[in-house]
Amino acid sequence: MIRRLLISYLTVTVLALTALVIPLGLAFTNHERDTLLAAVERDATAVAALVEDDLEAGTRPQIDSLLTEYAGGGGRIVVTDTGGVSRADSVTGPGQDFTNRPEVTTALAGERALGIRRSETLGGDLVYVAVPVTSGGQVHGAVRVTYPIRELDVLVQRNWLRLTLLSLGILVAVAVIGTVLARQVTRPVRRLEDAARDLADGRLDARVPVDVGPPELRSLGETFNRTAGRLERLLTAQRQFVADASHQLRSPLTALRLRLENLERHVPAEQQDRLRAAVRETDRLGRVVESLLLLARADAAAGTPGPVDVDDVLRGRLEVWRTVAAQQDVRLVDDVTVHALALGLPGALEQILDNLLSNAITASQAGGTVTVGTSASEPGWVEVSVTDDGPGLSEEQRLRAFDRFWQAPDRAGGGSGLGLAIARDLAEVSGATITLQPGPGDRGLRASVRLAQAPARFLTSS
Repeated sequence: MIRRLLISYLTVTVLALTALVIPLGLAFTNHERDTLLAAVERDATAVAALVEDDLEAGTRPQIDSLLTEYAGGGGRIVVTDTGGVSRADSVTGPGQDFTNRPEVTTALAGERALGIRRSETLGGDLVYVAVPVTSGGQVHGAVRVTYPIRELDVLVQRNWLRLTLLSLGILVAVAVIGTVLARQVTRPVRRLEDAARDLADGRLDARVPVDVGPPELRSLGETFNRTAGRLERLLTAQRQFVADASHQLRSPLTALRLRLENLERHVPAEQQDRLRAAVRETDRLGRVVESLLLLARADAAAGTPGPVDVDDVLRGRLEVWRTVAAQQDVRLVDDVTVHALALGLPGALEQILDNLLSNAITASQAGGTVTVGTSASEPGWVEVSVTDDGPGLSEEQRLRAFDRFWQAPDRAGGGSGLGLAIARDLAEVSGATITLQPGPGDRGLRASVRLAQAPARFLTSS
């Protein structure tokens, strides 16, 4: 934002300077040229007055000192008779025919001629003035004065240089002042942005100061603080309710299960199946309560993802779940081939793998296989997959699998329906994604967790 504001300041300044400096420079150039032209015209008129008597008498004009002085200044004076032949010349001397000069012809006709033209002899522009020498209404000759404008060009170039340097100085000043002003203007916006980022990262106590900045931004900050405060209260109340409700349900469920187990010796044999079904339902309800607690913790997870050793996490979870898989006659295969550090919240990948492995082992039949592997199909990412050879899920079921409390039809009543929802929430707060796809040969299910690899600084420190 600072850059955009600074660019806008500089753009306006450049446009203003362009509208001011260019006309100013052109006006200076025109003024200096007009001044030089007027000075040369005065000189020509003065010389015409000096040589009037000599030309009228037909004698050589006695202006040698003036010719020498003018030649030393870079100018040229030519005095011609009525035939256009020079009678005095500050450069080449008398006797040269000047009738090929249009301005001399104009002056001999009794008219003044002045302007600026290109001189091939000098290799540049020059100012020329030709005036008639008259006496008693009769033209006796002409005076032609020329002056190169090299010095004028140097003066004009210096003026343009000064204007350019002044413009650059103004631009630098505007850039410095604009940067300071832009930072002052955007400081409240940056604070608001930082607070919004903190709030998105789970730091619900993020607030912005409302005692600085423009009134509009202070009002926006107050609105943000009220919104953040209300969100904090609502989420805290929700999490507290889930946690309290789950804790309050634990004790009654434990007591209920004990009572059901104690009834076993008193229930007739033909009613034992119903009693065992009641115990199973009690256990399932207990798992739902535990899942609700995990879900509340996943929703409350906050912080900045840090480096996670994927290989260590996978080895550890495989060791834990290998015994569970063996009890259900399911083979757990280690296909970890990529060793990398990924970004994630502490403990998140462990809980995700626990849910995926639990689902995969439960879905597998006796003699089945669950494969845990890693891959790096895209630069900067590492993928962890859990693949089973169970019945799998249809496309519609895979789309609904992450809904809370949803269960596959063949597993209805067997779990809480919260495992994949918990895994998805943990993946999201870790900056990862989790997807479900058919297994190899469209058999079973492949659950993949895609995590960002840790930056090089973490690799170096590790």
